[in-house]
Amino acid sequence: MHRLIGLLFSFFVFGDTVAQPSVIRYNQLGYTPKGIKVAVFGSKAITNQKTFQLIDAASNKVVLQKNTGQAFGKYGPFAQTYRLDFSAFTKPGNYILKCGDAVTKPFAIGNDVYNGMADFCLRYMRQQRSGFNPFLKDSCHTHDGYALYGAAAGLPDSTHIDVTGGWHDASDYLQYSTTSANATYHLLMAARDFPQAFTDTKQANGLDGRNGLPDVLDEAKWGLDWLLKMHPKDNWLFNQLGDDRDHISMRIPKLDSQYGKGYERPVYFVSGEPQQRGKFMNNTTGVASTAGKFASAFALGSQMFVGFDNNYCQTLYKKSLSAWAFGMKKPGVCQTASVRSPYIYAEDNWADDMELGAAAIARMTVGTSLSEKQKIAGTRYARMEPITPWLGADTAKHYQWYPFINVGHYEMAKLTALKPADNPYIDFYQQGIEKVWAKAKTNAFYRGVPFIWCSNNLTVSFATQCYWYRSLSGDKGYGQLEQANFDWLFGCNPWGTSMVYGLPANGDTPVDPHSAFTHLKNYPIDGGLVDGPVYGSIYKSLIGITLKDADEYAYWQSDLAVYHDDYGDYSTNEPTMDGTASLIYLLAAREAEAGVYTAKKQTGIAGTSVKGIKKSMAIIQPKEEKNKPAAIQLPTIAEATGAGNNLYQKGAIVRGDTTERKIALVFTGHEFADGGKAITTALKVEKVKASFFFTGDFYRNKAFEKTIKALKIQGHYLGAHSDKHLLYSDWSKQDSPLVSKDSFATDLENNYAAMKPFGLGQKSSAYFLPPYEWYNDSIATWAKEAGLQLINYTTGTLSNADYTTPRMPNYRSSDTIYQSILHKAIDLPTGLNGYILLLHIGTDPARTDKFYNLLPLMLQELIGYGYKFVRVDDLLKK
Repeated sequence: MHRLIGLLFSFFVFGDTVAQPSVIRYNQLGYTPKGIKVAVFGSKAITNQKTFQLIDAASNKVVLQKNTGQAFGKYGPFAQTYRLDFSAFTKPGNYILKCGDAVTKPFAIGNDVYNGMADFCLRYMRQQRSGFNPFLKDSCHTHDGYALYGAAAGLPDSTHIDVTGGWHDASDYLQYSTTSANATYHLLMAARDFPQAFTDTKQANGLDGRNGLPDVLDEAKWGLDWLLKMHPKDNWLFNQLGDDRDHISMRIPKLDSQYGKGYERPVYFVSGEPQQRGKFMNNTTGVASTAGKFASAFALGSQMFVGFDNNYCQTLYKKSLSAWAFGMKKPGVCQTASVRSPYIYAEDNWADDMELGAAAIARMTVGTSLSEKQKIAGTRYARMEPITPWLGADTAKHYQWYPFINVGHYEMAKLTALKPADNPYIDFYQQGIEKVWAKAKTNAFYRGVPFIWCSNNLTVSFATQCYWYRSLSGDKGYGQLEQANFDWLFGCNPWGTSMVYGLPANGDTPVDPHSAFTHLKNYPIDGGLVDGPVYGSIYKSLIGITLKDADEYAYWQSDLAVYHDDYGDYSTNEPTMDGTASLIYLLAAREAEAGVYTAKKQTGIAGTSVKGIKKSMAIIQPKEEKNKPAAIQLPTIAEATGAGNNLYQKGAIVRGDTTERKIALVFTGHEFADGGKAITTALKVEKVKASFFFTGDFYRNKAFEKTIKALKIQGHYLGAHSDKHLLYSDWSKQDSPLVSKDSFATDLENNYAAMKPFGLGQKSSAYFLPPYEWYNDSIATWAKEAGLQLINYTTGTLSNADYTTPRMPNYRSSDTIYQSILHKAIDLPTGLNGYILLLHIGTDPARTDKFYNLLPLMLQELIGYGYKFVRVDDLLKK
């Protein structure tokens, strides 16, 4: 299995003997300038390191040298570890860490390193939808379901109940009210607390298009709508849809018939009594754990949709009160049911759920007597469970203490008028943090979270608890612990891998998760948070785990903890819907704290997958001609040199200021202009200015005259592209010119002569884009002597391949091109900043897949990411 293992150059294999390497583990997403910045050095040999260096990736100069500090000794696979703290360095840029023989790949320091990450993870939530699935553009599980255990409430077994919708829980297709309600609440909180982190690029059904509602609320509403079905009457509440009979095989979601009642699946009533668990019964004692979660989700939902759908708000208001009343009738926990396997969600706490329900209703009814009563109830429940029981523990049962964070404390803390020092809810958070810190401070990773199933979910929750404590109290004393848990998720762990599919796009992330989407169809599961490492003892005891491929992390496994990026390991590498929803909140918080929001316009089509593109993207180069070798590669942007705010390459400007979120959209034209009308219309609708570089033949073509005049009237930049579209230099020997200085000058003069009837000349059009986008230093020099500045497109996307036809060896479909552009748009830290993005105004009729038809969607998407489209003379001005 191909792996982007970091630090390959410090990992050597001699025959069958593996050397003992030293490595540096770091957050592959990057770090913010003012934030805490720590990496971890680990060695499988006993070593004594005194200093480490931070190196500018561009200049290769050491910008910071510091002492390593305390040696933390053994942890997991390492015999020696150090914490490398470079928080004092605040200059944005790309850097490398070096300690001893260990060197990292380049990583970013910048305020925008977390921008768009929360929105990205919404992709996984949409992909988990049941009923209509927008990723598949197909429906599944449309016959759900038939009721069980509701006879005492007047609901005979096998009665059909419409509960289609919601989210599949993980890689199986079971659906749980507990995880769905928790996920819904986190999405609603994210929309409430950090609205700037989200865009509107999807319709309510998850398909492309705007609907005036942020996508995060569309996703939350998908959860709320299903929860409403699961609470159809005041005394009816359902806990679970389907059971472990689901686990017959991995399959893409369709209709399931393994439950013995056609395509219906069982929906388990919240009876408050023990229910079937194979040979045993579960340990259900009441209904409050489920009812409290419903009440809180409905209450917050009723507030978040005010102004969007007030009738919907009223429905949620009423349902929140009825769910709360249902929970009050029978305190206790409602566990899930299992028929064949011993694994269930064995939740053992419920006071935290009722606390959150109380707080949410209090906020929903603020200013009323009911609000004051709910605050009192919330206080009572909070004192029943001041500290979430897993905090500081070495182990716990699967989902025993759920949610993994007491969200109620946060909401109650904000409802009280007490000062932080007197606020009991803040104190409860600190007590829990201290329990984890007592374990974490003894190891270099500051790891105090137990390695149980879904350890990543626990890690997200604990990082969020630290964040909430800090924001409520103003106490930054646990900042390093908070950051360590966040960093763990994105590569600062013994395995050196991110735990989120596709984040970062150019990093080491899961590629073979326990997911039918990837295993059967190679579909990406963008943004999905996988379960995470488990104790070696847990892994060895689990049923039915067989790795399908060689373990690429074998060298980093230990008796302490195991992690596999392998489809066969459902314990460490299965993505979960609720963990991802919690991560969305945390990432939105991180984006907010960085303080640099892009000006996100609520527009566009949803982003597409970065799977595959992140591994290796072949860059399409100049237009393919019969005499041009197919393997020609232009130099990468990393080979360009800077002058002022622009980047130069062989005398041509190839990129503008990378610190500004501006793009120059450039079109070239010679013999085709079939996209003229579509392009001018799209630019006009989106109020975008672009730049057009045409040959003399194009300007002289009467069929194109109307298009040229329209472009000028709309205020677009019009420039020169040679007269006859000559090839200026040899394809295989770029530095060998194919034209003389005189013939170049004549060709250029004729180009501008053809522009003159349109009122264009060298003064108004001083930037020159060479034909085929192929040139050398001589061409750049001759252009400069003529008073022109040579420019070329920025490499890194496949945009310039929009001319290719299916018969060409380097043909790229419009969808592939589109994906490459969107991938680069979110490639931190600079994305498409300063890009000269090149397309063609027309293409050969043999290419029926015209990219310019996607131009409106591309403009909307990139504007939604905060990019501004400008003319080249605006982008490249000094």
